[in-house]
Amino acid sequence: MPGIDECLLEAMTVNGARGAALIEWTSGLALGMVGEVRDEDPEATAAETAELARMAAEQRAFAALGPGSDKSGAHPDEADGEPAVEDVIVTTRTCYHLLRFVDTAFDSGVFFYLWLDRREGNLALARIRLRDLCGRLALI
Repeated sequence: MPGIDECLLEAMTVNGARGAALIEWTSGLALGMVGEVRDEDPEATAAETAELARMAAEQRAFAALGPGSDKSGAHPDEADGEPAVEDVIVTTRTCYHLLRFVDTAFDSGVFFYLWLDRREGNLALARIRLRDLCGRLALI
């Protein structure tokens, strides 16, 4: 199983990748970061991205609805405390920003952030690659 550095480097092989990071969303601290960062401030980039992830993960409006959900929107898969949100996508005129929540063996809120150039990147393929990377990531 690859560790943080290996996964970050592999994420940078995605077409159009400009930067990647593994961030703890409750504190806003980057566990690892590679590539470019916005405004040349890696701490601010991690903290701002963590705020977006935290808002998405904690909002009931984004709770899973459908078969197996109760009236509160809670789904049986959420009973273990994992966020109902799998990933968040933000598109701008020039970039895609993908945030993918990572399942961990310990109680944490970790997500993988991938920043793509919109002209060169393929959003669908990037989501698939990021999902696979997060599934293999070894956090000890």
